[in-house]
Amino acid sequence: MIIDQNENLIVVTQENASVIELVKKIETLYPKFKNNNIIVNLNTIKVVALEDVIEFLRVSNQHRATKHSFVIVNEGIDTDKTPDEIIIVPTLQEAYDIIEMEVMERDLGL
Repeated sequence: MIIDQNENLIVVTQENASVIELVKKIETLYPKFKNNNIIVNLNTIKVVALEDVIEFLRVSNQHRATKHSFVIVNEGIDTDKTPDEIIIVPTLQEAYDIIEMEVMERDLGL
């Protein structure tokens, strides 16, 4: 797991761990991440199963409830089959754009 931090943004990139192991590591390190927006980059995995995406549901819901963004990046995930509570985009740039829009919405009280 590679962790890059810029101001109020954390980018977690999956290396060798399985998605389940990655989720466990994120949950363990969550106290360090809780005040930042989070991007989880899974583009090192070409095919991510729906069951793997659902593993992120608890941490995503917990994080979004605190008014912070949680975005997963992967080109191979079929977003039509994933829960609406999880934001998934194909590129890092789109993840940055989503977070920027959500920050503006929160600042405007929307």
